[in-house]
Amino acid sequence: MRKITKALALTFAVGALASAGMTTANAAQAAGSLHGCPSGAVCVYPQNAGWNNDRPSLAYYSYGAHNLSNQVGQHYVLNNQTGGATARTCTGYNGTGDCQGYLGAGYHVDKDLTPINSILLVKP
Repeated sequence: MRKITKALALTFAVGALASAGMTTANAAQAAGSLHGCPSGAVCVYPQNAGWNNDRPSLAYYSYGAHNLSNQVGQHYVLNNQTGGATARTCTGYNGTGDCQGYLGAGYHVDKDLTPINSILLVKP
């Protein structure tokens, strides 16, 4: 019985260490580039290309509105900002019109950008 208890304790310890390593790796990834989108940016990927081998076509860093040009069809939009900043997509230029959702850091949306004319980066 004693050998089984030691074996279970060892298995638990190894599992805990593996979990701790995964947490550290995920935290490091969150602080850096995510799918090729630099830390602190909101990125747009090419039409119908998914993550495009981790190469975004657009990256925005500063808070406020960023107007889009010639972005139609389905695109991944990824928020890799830090400090709790969010992103919104807006039907009007300069962050006006119907500004949809609050895309949190680390999240993405697969969105039809045809009716979208700007992306708004919102300070927490």
